[in-house]
Amino acid sequence: MHLPYKVRFVASQLVTVTVLLTLLLFLPQIWLNWQAYYNFNSITKHEFKLQTLSDEITYLDEVLTMSARMNAATGNSTWEERYRKFEPQLDIAIKESIKLAPQAYKNEDAKKIDVANQRLVTMEYESFELVKKNHKETAQLLLSNREYETQKHIYADGVTKRNRNISFELQQKVDEYYKKIFWAVLESIISLTMLIPAWLLVLHLLQQYLKAKKIAQAALEEANCRLEMQVAERTAKLKYKNFQLQQTLQQLQHTQVQLIQTEKMSSLGQLVAGVAHEINNPVNFISGNLLHIKEYSLQLLTLIKLYQQYSNYNPEITSLIKKMDLEFIIDDMPKILSSMAVGTERICEIVLTLRNFSRLDEAEMKPVDIHEGINSTLLILQHRFKEKHKQQEIAVIKDYGNLPLVECYAGGLNQVFMNIFSNAIDALYEREVECLKGEIKKHHSFIIVHTQIKNEDCVIISIKDNGPGITDEVKTRLFDPFFTTKPIGKGTGLGLSISYKIIVDKHKGKINCISAPGKGTEFVIEIPIKQTREVTILTPDSRSK
Repeated sequence: MHLPYKVRFVASQLVTVTVLLTLLLFLPQIWLNWQAYYNFNSITKHEFKLQTLSDEITYLDEVLTMSARMNAATGNSTWEERYRKFEPQLDIAIKESIKLAPQAYKNEDAKKIDVANQRLVTMEYESFELVKKNHKETAQLLLSNREYETQKHIYADGVTKRNRNISFELQQKVDEYYKKIFWAVLESIISLTMLIPAWLLVLHLLQQYLKAKKIAQAALEEANCRLEMQVAERTAKLKYKNFQLQQTLQQLQHTQVQLIQTEKMSSLGQLVAGVAHEINNPVNFISGNLLHIKEYSLQLLTLIKLYQQYSNYNPEITSLIKKMDLEFIIDDMPKILSSMAVGTERICEIVLTLRNFSRLDEAEMKPVDIHEGINSTLLILQHRFKEKHKQQEIAVIKDYGNLPLVECYAGGLNQVFMNIFSNAIDALYEREVECLKGEIKKHHSFIIVHTQIKNEDCVIISIKDNGPGITDEVKTRLFDPFFTTKPIGKGTGLGLSISYKIIVDKHKGKINCISAPGKGTEFVIEIPIKQTREVTILTPDSRSK
């Protein structure tokens, strides 16, 4: 609902005219008030001060005259000193009076007053000299003769006339000030008389305007209320759609993580199968033939010893035996064969470790030695623990407890150990880079693996490093899919998310991170020794970080 156009147009026009009329009526009043203020200020600053100075000049002149006459009558020099004291004050007062009213001191009367004053001062100075010469009677006659009285009369009449003129001018200015005040008050009364009806009409129109505006505001609030209800309804629908979309996105991420994990494990299985197939055949061939070679070599060595007994008198054979160092060969050949046997056994152990690490042939839960899985993982990562260029060796400290066999998915747990150990190694290498830059003090790198039993129902695996640590902000998102703090191309952000699902979803266990900047990082894994048949599927949103 809108206000009537006619009401708005008439109200705006009337307010404009009233404001203009107010300005036109009060501007002259302001002018008059300013003039009145100016005149009053002038009277205060000049006229009253001028009148005060005139009275002061009359007083000081009488003081000087009395001092001169008393000096002539008594012959006391104190009166002359008094005269000399007040004379500069009289000169100062006359100069200030001339500054305030220069015209009053430029007419003919002023000149007569000045001549008379100069003559009086001269006669008074003469009387002072006569007194000093002990001619008091002559000094008294000088200050009481006709000439002195005449000049005194001329000076007194002139000063009186000038004071009277100053008082008259002061009275004229005061009257003028009163007149302007009167006209200002009269104009104010007339202006108020003219403006009161106009402002009353404006007030009436404003009341109508406010009333119409109130009605329009009520209609607008009602429309806003309906609009807010529609917006709230649509917002609720949008939130529901967003919730559904978020659930779909989480399911998609979960599926993607599972696909990546499946593909990763499948690739790892193919790699292990290929390595096992390619290495096992030649290793088995070498291992099987080493027994025969060892047997043959022993037989040949025995034959050589027997033959050596009958060839001592042949110089060529003796020379060849010395040249080839037959005794060393006889002593070293069994050692070489034993070393080759140990090497083949080591290769077989590595292949077996790869198969134990992946456990692709074990799809069901079974009792597993946790320490065997940890050792297999450490063996796979052994090349990363060794000292390299500008990177020191990482010490692995094993603090194993007496653990029973744990019912679990061995391949999944090994994958968790692999992710945690890899992150610990990366963090320690990152600290090594900071040490090389001189940002922190260098110290030895280590990883501590600790295992123990908790309440006879669960086992705890703790993997702790002395790396740079992580912040609380990063810890809150540590197990989120695709979250990583590593540079692009060096991390997918899936390792810890997959580890979380393996521990929590598949094994109904717990995984927690304890870390602070500069204090290293510790992952604590808690797994039940025996798995219950009831499986509870937890989503990432329901976990506690």
